[in-house]
Amino acid sequence: MEEKNKRNIFASIGIHLTLIITSIFSLFPIVWILSTSFKTKPDVFKEGLNIIPPNFTWENYQYVLASDNYVFLKWMLNSVVIAIITTLIGIFLASTTAYAFSRFDFKGKKQALFSFLLTQMFPGAILIVPLYNIIKSMGLLDSYFGLLIAYSTIALPFCVWTLKGFFDTIPKTLEEAAMIDGLTSFGTFWKIIMPLSLPGLAVTAFFSFIAAWNEFMFALTFMSSSDHFTLPVGLRTYVFEFNTDWNLMAAGAIIVTLPVLIFFFVAQRFLVSGLTAGGVKG
Repeated sequence: MEEKNKRNIFASIGIHLTLIITSIFSLFPIVWILSTSFKTKPDVFKEGLNIIPPNFTWENYQYVLASDNYVFLKWMLNSVVIAIITTLIGIFLASTTAYAFSRFDFKGKKQALFSFLLTQMFPGAILIVPLYNIIKSMGLLDSYFGLLIAYSTIALPFCVWTLKGFFDTIPKTLEEAAMIDGLTSFGTFWKIIMPLSLPGLAVTAFFSFIAAWNEFMFALTFMSSSDHFTLPVGLRTYVFEFNTDWNLMAAGAIIVTLPVLIFFFVAQRFLVSGLTAGGVKG
């Protein structure tokens, strides 16, 4: 018994040490970026592990936010608007599509589901050229609407699969009872299924928002005007051919993470249950 307790203690110590080391490796880049955002440019290139800025300064944030007629705030507004609209489109299209796949049988259903899964097997970069040609033929280059089409294309397959798995866990008897009480098919979907699917919808919204917020290649390819840049593309302007303003880029990166953190803390109570419930069929 004593030997078993010793093994349990050593196992617990090993698990905790592994978790601590993993956490340090995971958090170190974030801490380093945060530290760099408060450093002067000469301090960034000083030798040694200078986690604490030698000359603490807010000037990097002031410059990023106020330079070039507050263009950074314009980029942030672009990203916020595009990410929110992409999220709303993703929720609407994914929920209706996933509900159809979950509740109805129709010809080509399995093939259509497989086609959604198939699109997730290829890198997003493969879609750049065909989407560029499509958006160019529609005259939507350097426009928000063209970028929304591209982002919706990226997020939709994953969201459909996630919501379908979640809808599969909701008993059909609830819908049958609601229809007996006089609700139409759409009324049942809107008043019964959607409220019960909040965790799954939160996962869909979070993924759609993150996909649009962090995306770089499509925005770089489709947008040419500086005023139309999103934040990831805007941060690229701090990278020059022979020099990089790491202190400014770090300050911009910290600002970029704030909306995502806010979104996560608002939706976090739904995310865990949404991810787990969508993975099983009950």
